[in-house]
Amino acid sequence: MNAENESVCLNSSLVEVDYFSNLEDIDVTADGTPILRFLICLVYCVVCAAGLVGNVLVLFFIRVKQERKTSTVNFFVLNLAVTDLQFVLTLPFWAVDTVLDFSWPFGDAMCKIILSVTVMNMYASVFFLTAMSVTRYWSVVSALNNRTARKSCSAKWTCAIIWTLATLATAPTTIFSTVSNVTGEKLCLLRFPGGQYWLALYHIQKMLVGFVLPMSIVSISYIMLLRFISNRSMKTDNPKRRSKVTKAITIVVLSFFLCWMPNQAITLWSVLVKLNVANWDKAYYIVHTYVFPLTVCMAHTNSCLNPIIYCLMRKEFRNKLRGLIHRG
Repeated sequence: MNAENESVCLNSSLVEVDYFSNLEDIDVTADGTPILRFLICLVYCVVCAAGLVGNVLVLFFIRVKQERKTSTVNFFVLNLAVTDLQFVLTLPFWAVDTVLDFSWPFGDAMCKIILSVTVMNMYASVFFLTAMSVTRYWSVVSALNNRTARKSCSAKWTCAIIWTLATLATAPTTIFSTVSNVTGEKLCLLRFPGGQYWLALYHIQKMLVGFVLPMSIVSISYIMLLRFISNRSMKTDNPKRRSKVTKAITIVVLSFFLCWMPNQAITLWSVLVKLNVANWDKAYYIVHTYVFPLTVCMAHTNSCLNPIIYCLMRKEFRNKLRGLIHRG
């Protein structure tokens, strides 16, 4: 869909209200601009390559080169790396989809699998970030109050619960994702029996469960942590290390927020359009066609930022990386 046909398509879509009401997912837009599609494809390829290298290094350092027993936070980092690794492996499929002007060539089964894996790992990633922030708060409080830390098995149970919740939250995607013929193009999207209103509820779930609620918990955890530390003298065995780990986790959480916020904001706008609270006008068309794909790219870059942040921010990872490079 090029810029010359923009006004024609916009006017015809505004007039044909029935067509809009029956459209399963208006978030899927076909844009024939080669530069934009090339840019999106390039970002996907770079994120995929960086995410593969970074997450494999994190898995290698924690599972293979970890001399001491893995801490609770490192156990969450391990699962976060697995989550991001699975996510970046889906990007080549979306890159091909983008090159073909958002036409899905892999069939209905792969549509369900790739879309489900993408959404599930989005949920799992933010759930693990939330668990890491809560764990950091409790570990600092326990250390300063001379309490015994919780057993490591609780971390395993927490991870099992997180993966279960992520799978359950992805169930609507798995059930209703399919390849549909929209204006002559085969698109991998969601087809709900109730049309746009059920799709709006689906996006509301994604925003609340995958962004608003976790970010609220993370913010409360760090506010409580800062208040606790400010009211106590930091007379611990290794306050510098605790400060560095806390800083690293804070940067990871902030990177998630900044990467996903633009995408969530446009998704909220899309929900308001689906519920007929906001109008589907020229501004929405332009933002959704040209800006929304870029916000998706921003959101996807978060999957390669996490391992980079942990490798560069934490001294133990930097030392192991130097040793690996020198031996190579």
